[in-house]
Amino acid sequence: MIRKSVLPLAVAMMSLMGLTGCGVFGDQDPAESAAREPADGDASAQAQHALPYDVKPLLAPDKEYFGVALDGAPTSLKPVDAFAKTVGKKPNLVGSYSSWGDGFNAKGAKNVFEDGSLLYVSWEPFKPGLGTIADGSQDTYIKKYAASVRETNVPVAISFGHEMNGHWYPWGTKKQTPDNFVQAWRHIHDLFQDEGATNVIWVWSPNVINPVPDVKLKAYWPGDAYVDWTGVVGYWTQTGAKTFDTLYGPTLRQVAGFTDKPVLISETSAEPGDRRRADVRQLLGGVEQNKDVIGFVWFNIPKRADWRIQSSPLALAEFKRLIADEAFGFEVPKS
Repeated sequence: MIRKSVLPLAVAMMSLMGLTGCGVFGDQDPAESAAREPADGDASAQAQHALPYDVKPLLAPDKEYFGVALDGAPTSLKPVDAFAKTVGKKPNLVGSYSSWGDGFNAKGAKNVFEDGSLLYVSWEPFKPGLGTIADGSQDTYIKKYAASVRETNVPVAISFGHEMNGHWYPWGTKKQTPDNFVQAWRHIHDLFQDEGATNVIWVWSPNVINPVPDVKLKAYWPGDAYVDWTGVVGYWTQTGAKTFDTLYGPTLRQVAGFTDKPVLISETSAEPGDRRRADVRQLLGGVEQNKDVIGFVWFNIPKRADWRIQSSPLALAEFKRLIADEAFGFEVPKS
């Protein structure tokens, strides 16, 4: 869903009349007006006059997103190029992680966009806590982050506080309540709207409910007006679920009870082992066959296990075969 900018009416009218940035109202000498226009090389000044990137066409694409998270990306695209060479197709969604307090990676966002892809940011509030975010104490930081997103003016998907229904993160169930999470999410979203950062796709990303069946997701839902995609985090392990439905189905059915937002498998991979090739087949086949699922992000980083697809030759061969299908991947439009 595209959010309308909440810039004051007077500023919007000034922009339409070409008066933004002028010191006085009234008639002006044309030469003086021309002198005020930004130089061709002044990208920052030009960005102030550009229309906000419209993310609406990206929300429910005809083809599936093919995403990947890689060490070193998106500040450098060399890891993305190497991965594309390995699997035989360039991903069009590049995952990244940002701790609370970090600045927005504008360079990385531009790199990804110029390469025909979309940046996906998992924004992780390790501290100071959801209550402190919701009460306004962090507004200076949030507004600065939002302003940087707006000024970059490329599409960005942001997932705040992923896996909030689990107990393994400080923003999860051990230290926070569902109300804490919802209030923090809405406050961040509202500040982005106030800053005119409408070029964001907001992704609400719980973990699959299988390991935490007693935690009900609806209590963590910020509302349809605050979310564009439902993200689902779920990994294939050697002792876990063996089919797309048993891994993701219980979560998808629970979510369908309170929203019909498009679904992205927002973080996944398959543990190395005898089942890995079959798990890859289940993942890609399930994404393609499920009409509500718009793609996936493959975690290709070694962390407590070697999740890289290239670490298993047979699984890599299966991944290459399936990802070659034209249903996966498309170039993100420049406007």
